[in-house]
Amino acid sequence: MPDVAHRHSRPSAGARIEGRLARLLSGLPGSWLLRMIGEQPLVRDGLTLDPHVQFILTARRRKPQMIMCGPTPEEARNRNRNEIAAAGTAAGARPTRVRFVRELVVDGADGPLQARHYAPPGSESSATAPLLVFFHGGGFVICDLDTHDEPCRMLCHFGDMHVLSVAYRLAPEYPFPAPLDDCIAALRWAQQHASDFGADPQRICAGGDSAGGNLSTVAALAVARDGHPIAAQLLIYPTTDATQRHPSRQLFSDGFVLTAADMDSFTQHYFGNDRNLRSDPRVSPALSSELAQAPPALVITAGFDPLRDEGEAYAAALTAAGATVQLHRERALVHGFLHMTTVVPAANAAVVQMARAFRTLIDASERR
Repeated sequence: MPDVAHRHSRPSAGARIEGRLARLLSGLPGSWLLRMIGEQPLVRDGLTLDPHVQFILTARRRKPQMIMCGPTPEEARNRNRNEIAAAGTAAGARPTRVRFVRELVVDGADGPLQARHYAPPGSESSATAPLLVFFHGGGFVICDLDTHDEPCRMLCHFGDMHVLSVAYRLAPEYPFPAPLDDCIAALRWAQQHASDFGADPQRICAGGDSAGGNLSTVAALAVARDGHPIAAQLLIYPTTDATQRHPSRQLFSDGFVLTAADMDSFTQHYFGNDRNLRSDPRVSPALSSELAQAPPALVITAGFDPLRDEGEAYAAALTAAGATVQLHRERALVHGFLHMTTVVPAANAAVVQMARAFRTLIDASERR
């Protein structure tokens, strides 16, 4: 079993203090924060950045910058885990309430994978809740069950659905197609075992953020090809086309959390220099000829995200193929806002709305 989850986060004392301060400042009006840092509202491409996010980004720029998956993937994973914890539980944030959480293993493509099941507070009701199989983001290289614990809790609680978070194998130790193969295997496993969770086997869904969105939608197409389509997919600022450089990649290539250097490094770790893989539909689902088989989708993008345009282009491609699609752009937010819910009020509101909208989509899909 790949050792990618359940590592103890150990943010430094300074990081914990910064996290507590960030949580405290999140209660202040955004205009006050901008005055504190002596900046005007940041406007780009006709959009205005959320002031709480702008405050955080300004603070980040005052520190030494490092590529997301450097200097080594293992060091990057530890740093990422600690940074997320520092703004969350280590800073006194209470985890979102669910009925229970349990650890388990599911089938991967080449052996068992660690997973975590979140049961919704209302799951004891007579109506059986859906099951969302969640694949975390992190450029196929970083993140794990713990980094995405709070997002999964929020989706579970506010969407009133079971969530099964899966720790697939990571690159570069396990490059393409190992992460994808794991996700396909885990989704198939969930389809076979949904009733074990008290979930509705007719309402199995897949979802994820960034790289996890990529893995989710490709896995959804794979099981549809097998004759076992899922009910819906949740794609949160997904990467969907490695062959294109949409305008947002240039507009937000630096200074907005995910950078061009980060994306290049993640790509190198995932499939290297093989140019042919860029046009493989398993890497670039926007190029798939099977989009008509895609399940109903809720696609979430962020206004200040280099991946914004390709996520929205993918939503358009799904629509053109005849799939049911709901597209929502969080105009004032950045890539990674899923991890800002404890320090950015707009991010918290966005995830709550996302969870509720996805549950509505699932219920509507059932009535079709």
